[in-house]
Amino acid sequence: MQAAERERAMAAAMATASSLGLAADDAIVLHDSNKLALRLLPCDVLARVAPAAEGTMASFEIEVARRLGECGSPVAALEPRAEPRVHERDGFVITLWTYYEPVGSGDVPAAEVADALGRLHAGMRAADIPARRFTERIEEAQVLVADRDRSPALGDDDREVLAGALRDLRRTITERGAPEQFLHGEPHPGNVLSTKDGLLFIDFETCCRGPVEFDLAHQPEEVGEHYPDVDRELLRQCRILVLAMITAWRWDRADQFPDGRRLGTEWLGQLRAELDHTGPSTASG
Repeated sequence: MQAAERERAMAAAMATASSLGLAADDAIVLHDSNKLALRLLPCDVLARVAPAAEGTMASFEIEVARRLGECGSPVAALEPRAEPRVHERDGFVITLWTYYEPVGSGDVPAAEVADALGRLHAGMRAADIPARRFTERIEEAQVLVADRDRSPALGDDDREVLAGALRDLRRTITERGAPEQFLHGEPHPGNVLSTKDGLLFIDFETCCRGPVEFDLAHQPEEVGEHYPDVDRELLRQCRILVLAMITAWRWDRADQFPDGRRLGTEWLGQLRAELDHTGPSTASG
């Protein structure tokens, strides 16, 4: 968020917590992009703050977290001292969550991550919450790449590469006809907390329906090697697809991801290398 907006968002989160009887005299920024993640003190609550226009998405996230928690899935819990709902204040929507102190200092073993993701997927099958299909998220990236006003800094050659990759991989993956289920949508390492309660997943705004390989594509290759019954070719295709999608987001003129433009340029190079390596077979499977 821009500095002025960030200050207002922090004030709104602290005021919301205080109105609920949770002492919040200070806020530590844990993550800042298009949304804010704050640790409120001294109540030690995690507040997620987004523009008011994202209220529906925030409500969906709360419902998913609540339902998955009831299934015993490895997910971060909502703040138990507050009603599980979206709070609105000063043009922002605020949700309150349990704050988990990080544990460990090294990388989590891939087998442990695969096990946690497998348990999350089992819980998601049990919850079976209605959600959009993963192809709708691909379409959002395609619309962004096609809109020069939204992505003005994207060069013509790069735009053509991104558009072609998104189009071809979307077709190839859907034509493969793999079983689909309720998914996290973006279970990358940044959305997995290492806590005293084990690995816990956060950020459910991107949940969708699709093959489990789409989720696995957000994790390092080693994790997929420990996940049972994986379609390796489908996972390879999903990895390239996810690379194309996250590259597209970085060229959105409204994107506020830290160092986003540098990453967009770097990932374009990686995408070109992947496509050059796989050749036309990427589109044909």
